[in-house]
Amino acid sequence: MCIRYFINPGLTITTLRKITLCIVALCAVLSLQAQADSTTSPSVYHIKKAIDLPLTGVAAAWTLYGIGRVSNKSHSTPEAVNALNKDDINWFDRWAVRPVSHSADKLSYIPFYAAMPLPLGLFWVDKKMRKDFFKLTLLYAEAMACTGVLYSGATMYADRYRPFVYTTESPMDMRVAGSARNSFFAGHVALVGTSTFFMAATYAAYHPNSSYKWVFYGGAATLTAATAYLRHKAGMHFPSDIVIGTAAGTLSGLLVPHFHKIKPGKTNYLSILPYSNSLSHGVIARWKL
Repeated sequence: MCIRYFINPGLTITTLRKITLCIVALCAVLSLQAQADSTTSPSVYHIKKAIDLPLTGVAAAWTLYGIGRVSNKSHSTPEAVNALNKDDINWFDRWAVRPVSHSADKLSYIPFYAAMPLPLGLFWVDKKMRKDFFKLTLLYAEAMACTGVLYSGATMYADRYRPFVYTTESPMDMRVAGSARNSFFAGHVALVGTSTFFMAATYAAYHPNSSYKWVFYGGAATLTAATAYLRHKAGMHFPSDIVIGTAAGTLSGLLVPHFHKIKPGKTNYLSILPYSNSLSHGVIARWKL
């Protein structure tokens, strides 16, 4: 039962299906509340419905498809994994080869599952953020979906063996499993990085003068680093996998809110105005950033 927990990605697929349904429901709610946004106090972030809603939905759907493909990778043969040579690994990653650690793998799921709902709790508890709860939740879903697209795409097309596969001390049934070729890149680390750094960035945007924002950034770095260490100790990822996963997750968590932030003194909208002169008549479309 313990080994099935490590190699069976079904739990991840079920979780992603639930997340996809939540995103669809969120998009519907956000659309219904679009008119109300114009009558409330100014927001810190803006949503481009024509872009963000379909982008998030498509990205979530692609992630779900990609994870399904990743979970169905064919098994390797014992002869193939026994023929693997540690010396063929690049110098940067070679030292990370180690037997699988069940305890470290289990521990790595604690920050993984704990981090995902944390931003939602903050959006609801914080009074300044609560008025933009649905907007922030959509942006959070968009950031997570972007990370999901990067992870599922990379893992789907890169058959990189995990470090524990290179040692005979690891159980053979784990070494030949299809999921043993999902080393690139570190998905747990990426998702924790996205979640925690998104939370830190949005808190800082609503509380720019608060010293607590550094607590959030410090917590984000700590949780991401802890997840990275546990995935390494478990023998699940090479250092390069972890570096790229950390970068992908952190950038998604920081850049999605950054590009949606309303600049001081500016309003973000699309305006279509009539145009006429002595030579022609028509309309002008203007997008103000």
